[in-house]
Parts: sequence; structure tokens; C-alpha cells
Amino acid sequence: MRDTPVTGAIMTPDTQQPPAALAPGSAGIVRPECAQFDMPLALAGGTSLERYQLVYETYGALDADRSNAVLVCHALNASHHVAGCYEDDPGNVGWWDNMVGPGKPLDTERFFVVGVNNLGSCFGSTGPGSINPATGKPYGPDFPVVTVEDWVHAQARLADRLGVERFAAVMGGSLGGMQALAWSYLYPERVAHCLVMASTARLSAQNIAFNEVARRAILADPDFHGGRFYEHGVVPARGLQVARMVGHITYQSDDVMAEKFGRALRSGNYGFSFDVEFEIESYLRYQAEKFSRYFDANTYLLITRALDYFDPARECGGDLARALKPATAEFFVASFSTDWRFSPEHSHEIVQALLRNGRNVTYAEIAASHGHDAFLLDDPQYHALVRAYFERIAEVQGGR
Repeated sequence: MRDTPVTGAIMTPDTQQPPAALAPGSAGIVRPECAQFDMPLALAGGTSLERYQLVYETYGALDADRSNAVLVCHALNASHHVAGCYEDDPGNVGWWDNMVGPGKPLDTERFFVVGVNNLGSCFGSTGPGSINPATGKPYGPDFPVVTVEDWVHAQARLADRLGVERFAAVMGGSLGGMQALAWSYLYPERVAHCLVMASTARLSAQNIAFNEVARRAILADPDFHGGRFYEHGVVPARGLQVARMVGHITYQSDDVMAEKFGRALRSGNYGFSFDVEFEIESYLRYQAEKFSRYFDANTYLLITRALDYFDPARECGGDLARALKPATAEFFVASFSTDWRFSPEHSHEIVQALLRNGRNVTYAEIAASHGHDAFLLDDPQYHALVRAYFERIAEVQGGR
């Protein structure tokens, strides 16, 4: 294995003018790191990856006793780029920049924060677009199906590489929350606190159905070529766009869409056509086209299937408390009132299972109008609760 240095956010020299995109409290100029692994990783599906790489970023400094590390797990279309921005691309701000940074709820003056890009992704870690050493061509559909648990095992290897034996906390929202929850029972001795936001211990039938519609849109695109579109020099953009539209609708609440767009028409009157007429149509098409330019279709298939498969209670006769019994961490669980994709009832199930096991749980149900996306936004109550929780962790763990 190649040794990879443990580094924090790379700040611009004092003599340089900081990029305009850097607001107060920013983690600053950051750079991704790459860890290469040559030890095979056994996967839940029965196959293995013989060698792979994980791209990650770190923010803040690791204490001498290595007790202040926090792992942030990403959701479907995010990556290792959690906070700060890049020197050559100051507009590329981390997806949770409002949460992570100096003086922010997850304070990088106290904690050493790690963001890692999961296997199967399209942002640098080994995935379908990577070269398969057995063929010399991109993996494409030959890349193995991975699970949330597979990701956690890979993240544990990265933690070993960074010298982190035990995380002060593992946290994430949505799919990231699933990973945080999986850490708690797969590696209980390595997690002191687990923060699970806007998440679930298993998808509902409706959620699986949404994922299937999105996947069918991609699979039916003539440019998909059975997943080998790289070799044809094309992108199944139409399928990806429909998939993104489906997902984007489910991430927002009806109230927010009504407030932003209502039934507003672009031209002020009906055009009696099937072109874009309503403002909401224009918005969805814009978001979808942008998404299709940077996201990989095979990655979308893999990650939505990983979402479908996550169900820790499955091997315990449906008993979630029994599945979570190995967990010894303390928990912070948050849900949002208008999140109909992962409704508060999903969080209640997690909380009840943990309480049955005698775990310490802080639960917050936030009244927020933004639907599932609320965990990414600047809700004052939500951020105040996360800040208070991390301040308590800092006191107990000795974070700075």
C-alpha cells in the first residue's frame, strides 16, 4: 500500500488575496488526497476488488492522541468535497460548507474532519469509469454492486491509514446517515458518537419504486449501451436527466415548490405545446441537464441499488433493535417535518430501537419547510442543536 500523508485544509499564504468565494468561517483552500489500496476488499455480493483507490479530504488538525476525528459520510450525488473550495476553482464550494469549518457547528478548530468519496462513485474513487486492470477498459457494468456496508469497510481501511483508531463521531444525512448507522454496529469500538440526519434504517416500498423509475430511465436510454457508453464516446444524458428530475422532486416539499414556482408560466399564457411552459418545468430541466454533465450513469445505478439493499434488520428477522444491539455509541438523530422521502417516522423507528438497547439518544424533529433537502440547509434550530452536540463531544473527547 502507498502511504498517504495526513493533511488538513491547505490555506493560501498570507501574502495572497483569498478567493472571493471564501466567506467567514470557510475551511479555506483545500485539496483532495488519494489513498491506494492493494489488499483485496471482499464485498457483500460475493466478489472482491483486488485493488482500488479512495479520494478524500481532511479539514482541521488531528490531535496528538488522535481522539478528535470526525468522519462525514456523503449522500447520493455528493463526494469527498465536504467543505472549503479549490485554489483553481474557488466557486466549487463543499456540499456541507455551511456545517463544517472554523466556528461552524462542526468546528474544524476543534475537530479533524474527514470526507471520503465512496467506491463506485464518479468523483475520483474507483468506480465504473475507472480502468479495469483485467481488460484495460473502463469497468462499466462489470464494476461490482456495492452496499452501504462495503463502503463502511473501505472507510475503516482509510481510517487505519490515517491513524484513526476511534472516531469522536461519524455523521451523515440521507444515504450518509445510513453509513453512519452502519458504522455503529459494524465497528462499535471505533465510534464514540453517531449522528444520523434525515435518514432511515431501510427504504420504504415507495422509495424503492422511485429508484427503479430512475434506473429504468437510464437503462432505456439508447446511449446507455448496456453500461459501456464510455467506449462509444457518448453519455446517456436523457436517462440521467429523467432520473435526476424524479429524485429532485422527492427531495423537496410541495410547500417549497409552491412558494418558489407555483403555477407561474414563463410567457404569461398557455402555449398549447409540450415545450417548457411552467417555471417549475424550466427549473427541473435546468437541474437535470446540469446533473447529466457531471454525474455518471453507472454510478447512479450502483448508488440507488445500495440504497435499496440497506436493511440491517433483514438478517435479524426484521428486528432493528437486535440488529443495532452491538452499537455502543451515543446517538444524535434528526428528522424534518416536511421530509416525505425519509419522514420522521423513519427516524422514530431508529430511536425506538436504540432506546430498547439502552443507548443514549438525542432526538430532534425540526419544523422545516424544505423537505428532504433541509439537512443541507441553514436552519437555525437544526444548526444550533448540532453545534451544541459537538460542543459536548469536544468536552468529553478532549477536542480543541
